[in-house]
Amino acid sequence: MNAQTSAASTLGEAIIEHMAEAVIYANREGTIERWNAAAVQMFDFSAAEAIGQRMDLMIPEHLRVAHWRGFDAAMNSGALRLNGRATLTRGLHKSGRKLYIEMSFALVRDAAGALVGSVAVARDVTERVEREKAARAPSSAGGSS
Repeated sequence: MNAQTSAASTLGEAIIEHMAEAVIYANREGTIERWNAAAVQMFDFSAAEAIGQRMDLMIPEHLRVAHWRGFDAAMNSGALRLNGRATLTRGLHKSGRKLYIEMSFALVRDAAGALVGSVAVARDVTERVEREKAARAPSSAGGSS
Protein backbone atom coordinates (compact mmCIF):
# COMPACT_ATOMS: atom_id res chain seq x y z
CA MET A 1 0.00 0.00 0.00
CA ASN A 2 1.44 3.37 -0.98
CA ALA A 3 1.25 6.53 1.15
CA GLN A 4 -1.65 7.98 -0.87
CA THR A 5 -3.69 4.77 -0.52
CA SER A 6 -2.89 4.61 3.19
CA ALA A 7 -3.95 8.25 3.70
CA ALA A 8 -7.21 7.65 1.79
CA SER A 9 -7.90 4.56 3.89
CA THR A 10 -7.25 6.49 7.09
CA LEU A 11 -9.46 9.35 5.89
CA GLY A 12 -12.18 6.89 4.90
CA GLU A 13 -12.11 5.31 8.34
CA ALA A 14 -12.26 8.75 10.00
CA ILE A 15 -15.25 9.75 7.87
CA ILE A 16 -17.16 6.57 8.71
CA GLU A 17 -16.36 6.83 12.41
CA HIS A 18 -17.52 10.46 12.64
CA MET A 19 -20.73 10.16 10.61
CA ALA A 20 -23.95 11.05 12.43
CA GLU A 21 -25.61 7.94 10.94
CA ALA A 22 -24.90 4.39 12.01
CA VAL A 23 -22.68 2.56 9.52
CA ILE A 24 -22.72 -1.22 9.74
CA TYR A 25 -20.80 -3.51 7.41
CA ALA A 26 -21.47 -7.25 7.36
CA ASN A 27 -19.67 -9.87 5.32
CA ARG A 28 -21.47 -12.34 3.01
CA GLU A 29 -22.33 -14.56 5.98
CA GLY A 30 -24.03 -11.68 7.81
CA THR A 31 -21.30 -11.26 10.41
CA ILE A 32 -20.70 -7.67 11.50
CA GLU A 33 -17.20 -6.42 10.69
CA ARG A 34 -17.68 -2.63 11.00
CA TRP A 35 -19.75 -0.80 13.63
CA ASN A 36 -19.18 2.94 13.93
CA ALA A 37 -19.70 5.27 16.89
CA ALA A 38 -23.22 6.22 15.74
CA ALA A 39 -24.17 2.51 15.67
CA VAL A 40 -22.92 2.26 19.27
CA GLN A 41 -25.06 5.26 20.23
CA MET A 42 -28.15 3.99 18.37
CA PHE A 43 -28.16 0.35 19.45
CA ASP A 44 -26.07 0.59 22.67
CA PHE A 45 -23.84 -2.35 21.75
CA SER A 46 -20.15 -1.42 21.86
CA ALA A 47 -18.08 -2.17 18.77
CA ALA A 48 -16.43 -4.99 20.73
CA GLU A 49 -19.86 -6.49 21.48
CA ALA A 50 -21.16 -6.15 17.90
CA ILE A 51 -18.15 -7.02 15.72
CA GLY A 52 -18.02 -10.75 15.09
CA GLN A 53 -21.74 -11.18 15.85
CA ARG A 54 -24.52 -11.84 13.36
CA MET A 55 -26.82 -8.95 12.56
CA ASP A 56 -29.60 -10.58 14.62
CA LEU A 57 -28.44 -8.55 17.61
CA MET A 58 -30.06 -5.43 16.08
CA ILE A 59 -33.01 -7.04 14.28
CA PRO A 60 -36.26 -7.66 16.18
CA GLU A 61 -37.02 -11.38 16.30
CA HIS A 62 -40.26 -11.12 14.28
CA LEU A 63 -38.33 -9.57 11.34
CA ARG A 64 -35.36 -11.94 11.25
CA VAL A 65 -36.75 -14.50 8.80
CA ALA A 66 -37.67 -11.77 6.29
CA HIS A 67 -34.33 -10.03 6.83
CA TRP A 68 -32.29 -13.16 6.15
CA ARG A 69 -34.43 -14.04 3.13
CA GLY A 70 -33.69 -10.60 1.64
CA PHE A 71 -30.03 -10.64 2.68
CA ASP A 72 -29.43 -14.10 1.18
CA ALA A 73 -31.26 -13.11 -2.03
CA ALA A 74 -29.03 -10.02 -2.36
CA MET A 75 -25.86 -12.03 -1.71
CA ASN A 76 -26.90 -14.66 -4.28
CA SER A 77 -28.17 -12.30 -6.99
CA GLY A 78 -25.80 -9.37 -6.47
CA ALA A 79 -28.77 -6.99 -6.57
CA LEU A 80 -30.82 -5.07 -4.02
CA ARG A 81 -34.60 -4.90 -4.12
CA LEU A 82 -34.65 -1.20 -3.12
CA ASN A 83 -31.60 -0.16 -5.19
CA GLY A 84 -30.18 1.88 -2.31
CA ARG A 85 -33.39 3.77 -1.48
CA ALA A 86 -33.96 4.30 2.23
CA THR A 87 -36.66 2.27 3.92
CA LEU A 88 -38.36 2.54 7.29
CA THR A 89 -37.89 -0.55 9.41
CA ARG A 90 -37.53 -1.60 13.01
CA GLY A 91 -34.31 -2.06 14.92
CA LEU A 92 -33.55 -3.57 18.31
CA HIS A 93 -31.79 -1.63 21.08
CA LYS A 94 -29.62 -3.59 23.50
CA SER A 95 -32.25 -2.98 26.22
CA GLY A 96 -34.85 -4.80 24.10
CA ARG A 97 -36.62 -1.57 23.16
CA LYS A 98 -37.68 -1.44 19.50
CA LEU A 99 -36.58 1.50 17.38
CA TYR A 100 -37.89 2.92 14.14
CA ILE A 101 -34.94 3.33 11.81
CA GLU A 102 -34.49 4.54 8.25
CA MET A 103 -31.90 2.40 6.53
CA SER A 104 -30.32 2.29 3.14
CA PHE A 105 -28.19 -0.59 1.93
CA ALA A 106 -25.43 -1.09 -0.59
CA LEU A 107 -23.57 -4.16 -1.74
CA VAL A 108 -19.80 -4.04 -1.30
CA ARG A 109 -17.48 -5.52 -3.90
CA ASP A 110 -13.73 -6.00 -3.80
CA ALA A 111 -11.29 -4.63 -6.40
CA ALA A 112 -11.96 -7.64 -8.65
CA GLY A 113 -15.74 -7.04 -8.49
CA ALA A 114 -16.53 -9.99 -6.24
CA LEU A 115 -19.37 -9.42 -3.77
CA VAL A 116 -17.90 -9.39 -0.25
CA GLY A 117 -20.78 -8.10 1.89
CA SER A 118 -23.19 -5.26 2.48
CA VAL A 119 -23.19 -1.94 4.23
CA ALA A 120 -26.17 -0.30 5.91
CA VAL A 121 -26.49 3.34 6.85
CA ALA A 122 -29.15 3.95 9.49
CA ARG A 123 -30.77 6.85 11.28
CA ASP A 124 -32.98 6.56 14.38
CA VAL A 125 -36.34 8.16 13.55
CA THR A 126 -38.28 6.76 16.52
CA GLU A 127 -39.27 10.15 17.93
CA ARG A 128 -40.50 11.42 14.56
CA VAL A 129 -42.53 8.27 13.80
CA GLU A 130 -44.10 8.24 17.26
CA ARG A 131 -45.02 11.95 16.93
CA GLU A 132 -46.60 11.27 13.54
CA LYS A 133 -48.54 8.29 14.92
CA ALA A 134 -49.79 10.38 17.86
CA ALA A 135 -50.91 13.16 15.51
CA ARG A 136 -52.94 10.67 13.43
CA ALA A 137 -54.52 8.93 16.43
CA PRO A 138 -58.12 9.86 17.25
CA SER A 139 -58.19 12.18 20.23
CA SER A 140 -59.65 10.78 23.43
CA ALA A 141 -59.89 14.25 24.92
CA GLY A 142 -63.18 16.11 24.96
CA GLY A 143 -65.38 13.04 25.38
CA SER A 144 -68.96 13.39 26.61
CA SER A 145 -69.80 13.32 30.31
